[in-house]
Order: sequence, then C-alpha cells, then structure tokens
Amino acid sequence: MKLAAIVLENFRGYRSRTRIELADLTALIGKNDSGKSTIFEALEIFFNDGKIEQSDSCAYGEEKKVRIGCVFKVKDMPIVIDAKAATTLDAEHLLNRDGALEIIKEWDTANKAPRERLYAVALHPVNQGAKDLLTLKISELKDRFKEVGANANGVKLTTSWQIRNAIRAACEPLELVESFVPLEKEDGKEIWDELKKELPLFALFRSDRPSQDGDGEVQDPLKFAISEALRELAPELERITAAVRDRATEVAERTLEKLKEIDGNLAVELKPFFKADPKWDVFKIGLVGESGIPINKRGSGVRRLILLSFFRAEAERKRAQKKAVNVIYAIEEPETSQHPLNQRLLVGALKDLASDEHVQVLVTSHTPGLAGLLPSESLRRVRKAADGTSTVAPCSEEDLADIAGELGILPDRRVQVLVCVEGPNDIEFLERISSKLKLADPEIISFLSEHRVALLPLGGGTLKHWVAKRYLRNLHIPEVHFYDRDDLVPPKYQEACDAVNALGDGSWAVISSKREMENYLHRDAISALDGIDVPVADDDDIPLMVAKALHQRSESEVSWDDVARDDKKLADKVGRAKKRLNTVAADCMTFDMLKERDPNDEFVGWLRRISAMLVA
Repeated sequence: MKLAAIVLENFRGYRSRTRIELADLTALIGKNDSGKSTIFEALEIFFNDGKIEQSDSCAYGEEKKVRIGCVFKVKDMPIVIDAKAATTLDAEHLLNRDGALEIIKEWDTANKAPRERLYAVALHPVNQGAKDLLTLKISELKDRFKEVGANANGVKLTTSWQIRNAIRAACEPLELVESFVPLEKEDGKEIWDELKKELPLFALFRSDRPSQDGDGEVQDPLKFAISEALRELAPELERITAAVRDRATEVAERTLEKLKEIDGNLAVELKPFFKADPKWDVFKIGLVGESGIPINKRGSGVRRLILLSFFRAEAERKRAQKKAVNVIYAIEEPETSQHPLNQRLLVGALKDLASDEHVQVLVTSHTPGLAGLLPSESLRRVRKAADGTSTVAPCSEEDLADIAGELGILPDRRVQVLVCVEGPNDIEFLERISSKLKLADPEIISFLSEHRVALLPLGGGTLKHWVAKRYLRNLHIPEVHFYDRDDLVPPKYQEACDAVNALGDGSWAVISSKREMENYLHRDAISALDGIDVPVADDDDIPLMVAKALHQRSESEVSWDDVARDDKKLADKVGRAKKRLNTVAADCMTFDMLKERDPNDEFVGWLRRISAMLVA
C-alpha cells in the first residue's frame, strides 16, 4: 500500500478538514510554526500508535473530536480473516468514492483520557439490513440472514463473509453512501488487524536532535550488529563458557580440598555453583574517522549526515523485521547545518531514494537552498492564516511565485546562457556527464560548477528552475536547446528547433543523432543497475529495455506482457528505469566510455560550443 494522502481535522492548527496529497517525494514548504511538523507528528501517531491529549484539539474552535486519517492506494487485495476464509476490500464495501482505502482514527478530547476510535471512510450500504454487518458476531449474522430471507444456496453458514454477501444480495438494490464504517469489533476488527500488516513502515527523523553517536538511530543498528554477531558466535561462546566453568570449578574444588585440612565438616557443607550465566552483551561501540576523531567532535553538518544514514539503516532493518512492503521516510529540515554543496548532494540522494517503488520520502523545509532544488511538483505550501489555523495546498503558479518570494529564491544574475532540455532526467544526465568530461578535458564546461549557465527543463523541474524560466527569459539571454530525435520522421521537435535557430540572437538548437540521451550511455555503465546487461544501439529504446530487464530480474508474479498492456504501469516502470539510467548509470560513465558511444564527439562538441558563448 502506498500513502496517497493524509487527512487532518481539528488536530492542533488544522481546524477544518484538511487533505494533503502525497507523492513518492513530497516537500512541505513554509515558515517556522506554520504547521509542517504537525503533519509529521500526526503520521507518527497514526502509524506508530501514538497518544492524543486534550491539548491536541485545535485551540481555534469548539469541536472536541480530533481526526487523523490516511488514504492508501490499494489493489483489490484479499483479506484473510482466518485460515479458511478470505474477502476483499471491494466486496466488503470498504473503499471510498475514489477506490482508495481511507482509514480514520478519531479521539474525543472532551474526555480526560481520549480513547481511539477507528473507521473506514467508504461507500458503504446504508440499507437497514446491510449497514452494520461488519460489527455482528456470526450468530447475529445468522439471525440477520433469516430476517432478510437470504438465499442459502451455496452459502456456508460457518463463514461470515459468505453470510454477509448473501445478506447484501437479499437487500438489493444497495444504497451506497460514503460513511464512517467502524472497524473496532468482530470482523471489522479482524479486517483491520490484517490491514495493519500491509501498512508502510513510518520512520520519523526529527530536526531537534543533538546528533551524537549515542543517539538511538546510531546505537540501535550498532547494537543490532553486536547482537547478530553474538548470535552467530553462540556455539563458540558456549565452548568458552564451558571452559571457564570447568576451570573455575577445578579451582573451587582444589580450594575445598585445602579447606578439609582445616575444617573437614565445613568443607563437606560447601560446593561450588555459578550464580548466573555470563552476559556477553556488554560491548559499547562508537564512531571515529581516519584521524581518530570521534563523531561527537566533528562538525554538526557531518554528524547530521552520518546520523541520517544510520536512521535509514535502522528503518530498513525494522522494515525487514516487520516484513513491511513499503517504508515512508519523514525527514524534518534535512538541510540543517549543511553546506550548499551538501544540500545539493542531499537532494540528489533523497530523489534517488524516492525513486524506489517501495519508498516514499517526505521532507519539510523553510530555507531557499533546499527548497530551490526540490522538484516543483513535489512542493506543498503550508501557511498559517490570520486566525492562527494552518492550511496546505499543492503549488499553483501563484503559490510557486509566493514561495520563491517568501524564501528569497531569486534567479542568478550571473547567467549568460540558458540551456533548455526536455525534462529533469536530461538535466541529471547533462550535469553528471559534463562534470566527468571536465576531469579529462578542462576546456569542457561542467554544468555542476558553471554558474554562468542555467539548465532549464521545458517540462517541469525544480523550483529554482521554475524561477529561472520565469524571470531570466525576460532578460533576452541566448538560449541553447537540446532535443531528442526519438523515432519519428520528421523528428517531433524539428519545428521548435528551426524556430530557435532562426532567432538570430546567438541562440541555437540541436536534435541528437541518437534516439535520446540514454543512447549515449555505455553498456558497462548500464550494467551498474543490478547487473542488467542490454545491448546498446543508437535507435534502441533503452529505458524500455532496461525496465523490462529489471522487472524480469525482480521475479515478480506479474508477467512483463501484463505490465506492457497496462499503460499506467508501463509508464511507471519506464519512468523509474529512466531515472536510474540518468543517475546511477550516468555516474558510472567515463570519458573513454562516451568516446566509444560518441566517436564523432557530438556531445563534447555541444559542450565546447556553449563554453565559447561565455564571457569571463
């Protein structure tokens, strides 16, 4: 199950019902105290059985019921209630009007110790005989079965879900209304118990932590490593224990022999014994660098990066331990104490992490350095209204402009050339490849370090790119456009390319001789993706080929032919492969690899031509 949205109502600053849409990577952007951390704390309460206090109800209203809900994307997953019976969310009418699973936890803060109530928001029957079936015991279901005159043909009266289906059939036509369906007793509770096993693991990394090597995220995985080592060495430790026992017993018996010489009666009364088994879990472990400097003595930014890595390692361990399918990383202000270069690397790592189909990443930020690097489609604007309540919304053009102004994200006035590409994946490719080529040839431009060039994706990108696209174009800066040839004749972007070349202001555009950027990758670099080996030719659809190979390597029960027939699934698989090709594989490219794939120096020629446009 993937988390599609969180719903808050009367929880702290969120007075009215607020639905926050979530993606694989979601960034909550807003000023301090606007309500960003409240969202993370609500998720912590929902997933990790946190408690609600009376003070958690919104102070700006009279309502006392606090609600925290999560909306999940689900397939028509079976729910095993016992070893012999199964049903589905759809059959039990437990999906909302969008076909998603929406679970609401509710607390009445009018009570001193608020008790949790649990509901599914679902299109559920409201017919008199069918609306409360999930709350009935099997004996009560049998009574209802008789009351409504249900058809007994093929129905096992020992199986509750079959009885419910028969009752619903007898109550046709069903009137379905989106309702709060309780999941606290009988089969409703059993269904929830089974659903909980499918929930993602939620791991929260807070911003207000000391970042010491004694922190839980550091010590827990290291303690786990120690316990695993002790478990593996158990036979050897038992031999050591036995040897120590034998040696100690031998000493004790020699001592008693000497005692007999002094007092024989006393010696008879005594015999050696061990008070307790030895404890081996006494090891303590810390971290030091090559120079022997402990982590506690390193800079706060380094400590935080190391701690964040331990946080991920521990979350992965818990995910495996719980056999959770998915994991949600919620990271507060990951940019804290980080140099701008580290922020860039950190955003790249977060994007790579979110590209895993089993991972979602949620972050908060209020600084221009990080917010400017995040994909604009991932941004959610968090604001505090004049009455003190909080609101959240996906970012419109107006919101992006407000965020840019509020955080101080401005276009770089040093820019002399705009390089326009089709999308964010092309930027990943150009930045990585150009930086590697510059190591071999200093005359080649590196887009990672050259501030006089701005890379702009024509189809989206980061907030920083959006700002540049919006403002820098009014400065009449020369533009360079890179377009993929694809497999159309004439090429899809031929007219756009011709229009740029006709501007007469120094702008120019090219269409690649190869199908797309991924076709410049070497076969050996692509093999970095889990050892995938695919042939590479100029006209091959590399992302599609790699997506197919990765799917087949995963040993999924779904065949590739079934994936290929589903446009959405296919696009998702190809999109993920494309991201990995332009990051992981591109990082493995060398000058010699590119020379082999591009013997005519087409790519290098583009970079040198851009360098010639720059003025010192």
